[in-house]
Amino acid sequence: MSHEERNRRNFPPMNANTGAATMPDVDAQGASHIQASDMVMQSVSLRVNGTVRQLEVDTRATLLDSLREQLSLFGTKKGCDHGQCGACTIHVNGRRVNACLTLAVMHDGDEITTIEGLASHDALHPVQEAFVEHDAFQCGYCTPGQIMSAAALLKEPCGPEDDDIRECMSGNICRCGAYPNIVAAVKSLRNRV
Repeated sequence: MSHEERNRRNFPPMNANTGAATMPDVDAQGASHIQASDMVMQSVSLRVNGTVRQLEVDTRATLLDSLREQLSLFGTKKGCDHGQCGACTIHVNGRRVNACLTLAVMHDGDEITTIEGLASHDALHPVQEAFVEHDAFQCGYCTPGQIMSAAALLKEPCGPEDDDIRECMSGNICRCGAYPNIVAAVKSLRNRV
């Protein structure tokens, strides 16, 4: 294989168990095919933003992918897919969860709130208002996860100091560096909510 042929787009996939390259099947015309294992589908009933939704999901699908791909709830962002950035933070039964780290089938019957369901009707949620008031966002990509995390934080035990807020929000990364304004927004809510 020449250097031009060997790149990340056509490099053979690695076997997860051995770390060795696995070679795809090659048909008579020389086209390669990587065989995917058969999907196992399961019915789940999720109460998303107050509405019961019946879904047929791949048992390997994350809650994040099901929300985005099947329910078109794109406010929940796909950041790292490893639970490290917090962009996918949602509430499950009132608790904050990284949607990329949990499977959809695990939440049959659960109450799920995404950023789209946080506010009531046309009025912003108090956390959303505080983020606007304190300019607690820049590019906005992490903002839905930050807001969902902050809304949950207000119901969790968290100390009174700025450092306590930083620690309680540490699962959410803002690559733009809006942290001082995020802390100010959360701090302003502690006396109101």
